[in-house]
Amino acid sequence: MAQNPPERPEPPAFPAVNRPPSPPQTPATDSGERPPMTRREARAAREAQERRAEESQAQAEQVQQQPTSAQPEEPQEPSAPVAGAPVSAAQSPSATPWSLFDDSTPISSPIPSQETPADRAALDGLDFDAVITGPIAHVEEPETVSVAARHGSDDQTPSHHDHPARTIFGVLEETEDDSAQDEHPLVWRQQNYLSHDEPPKKRRWVKRLIVTIVVLGILGGMAGAAYAIFQPQIAKVQNALFPPENDYKGTGTGEVMFTIKSGDDGSTISENLAKAGVVKTYDAFYSLLLRQKPDVEFQPGVFKLAKQMSAAAALAALKDPSSRVENTAVIPEGTPEKDILQTVSDATKIPLADLQTAAANPAAYGLPAEAKSLEGFLFPATYTFAPGTTAQQAIKTMVDRMFQALDEAGVAPQNRWNTVVLASVVQREAGLKDDYPKVARVFLNRLAQGWDLQSDATVAYGTGHTDRVETTDAEREDAGNPYNTYVHPGLPVGPISNPGDLAINAVQHPADGTWMYFVTWNLQTGETIFSTTQAEHEAAVEKWQQWMRDNPGYE
Repeated sequence: MAQNPPERPEPPAFPAVNRPPSPPQTPATDSGERPPMTRREARAAREAQERRAEESQAQAEQVQQQPTSAQPEEPQEPSAPVAGAPVSAAQSPSATPWSLFDDSTPISSPIPSQETPADRAALDGLDFDAVITGPIAHVEEPETVSVAARHGSDDQTPSHHDHPARTIFGVLEETEDDSAQDEHPLVWRQQNYLSHDEPPKKRRWVKRLIVTIVVLGILGGMAGAAYAIFQPQIAKVQNALFPPENDYKGTGTGEVMFTIKSGDDGSTISENLAKAGVVKTYDAFYSLLLRQKPDVEFQPGVFKLAKQMSAAAALAALKDPSSRVENTAVIPEGTPEKDILQTVSDATKIPLADLQTAAANPAAYGLPAEAKSLEGFLFPATYTFAPGTTAQQAIKTMVDRMFQALDEAGVAPQNRWNTVVLASVVQREAGLKDDYPKVARVFLNRLAQGWDLQSDATVAYGTGHTDRVETTDAEREDAGNPYNTYVHPGLPVGPISNPGDLAINAVQHPADGTWMYFVTWNLQTGETIFSTTQAEHEAAVEKWQQWMRDNPGYE
């Protein structure tokens, strides 16, 4: 194969378009060795030979046609070599060099008779593929020889731009690193263009891991949804197979009278059952209660239960009407005396007349001297009376319970009367739990300022309508009603209901404020507006009246 300079091959370029002109070259080297020709040089040389042959034939024909008398033309001097054009090694110094890049310049060369066998051997043995692409296999590292040295130029500095292939790819060569000049062209090509290395193996385990995680997440979500839907059934099976350690087993032993008060919710009942020793833990009963569909509604009363019952057994007993003790009286807060006596009579089967007769002597039960009846001193609660209880015993039980509540609230015996009277008014007037201390403060502020209480609840009580608070203009102007606080100053002549712990504590610990008025404008929710000035109070009254017009059922 023809030897090419061991320089790094560059990407192909089109010399006729973008190859810069080559520097001037010398015809030949001192040693007379012939440099290898590129494919383009060989093609140009052959075309030049053909043109020279045609010119020679044309000249010969002209000579034959000219007259003998004509003077022979003087031989023309050969044209000077074109700067930068490579020449054939077979050219003689008198031959006209040919240009590879300037097609406008006529190409002249020696006549065909001057072509030597060495020229034909060089053309016939030229490897065109090696000229363009460089050597395919590298056997030994050849010595770098510039174009100028091959053409016999001793005074020109060797340059890696001299070789025609370097000229073709010279546009891109300037961007390369000088450190790569000594590399073999095949090595450079393999590193930058062609790679026969196997591509890196893909990490397929990452994809498998991601797919596994996604599948597990979907399965986990489906399992969670199924558990949420069938959780009650699963819990029942689980409790049947593996009873929880926080619960008793069986129906228990002994007897416990368990009371459910009005307003007790599931959490309160669960806590009271655990405190009474009926169930083992709060969670055992409450968790069972939450799983019931529909929700269980408990009725106030006294129930006969047992010690150490399972949560399921206790719940079944509370839902069983036969477990309810009939001698139970449930008395809500604010209930007047006459309604309490009727409730006790119904629960204990004590005749109502006997209870009324026993209640006619308040002093017999330790009430203050101002008391003319038991009103205000029958503490509202749930009572269970043993069979055979008398009327006097039943009344005394309720009065003693009131004294206990007053003592626990810190009410001195000499203050019991005023405290119970005001607490009975607060109990009837206040709606929401948080409003009790505010209502107590309004009444205390009015008493301190010498204002009338102006409580509709007291007026209604004096008319005998203990089931309502609203009054008419005529009722509020009736001075014959001793409980009319619109016309009679100070506290009413006696309690108007039987207050509970909330009202008693509100009187003992009223809220801080300058309010002088309040209006419960929404009788359905119990929302109340507290005002300090008359203008504020009138606006609140208008709001209440509008609500009454919008809700005629409350008139």
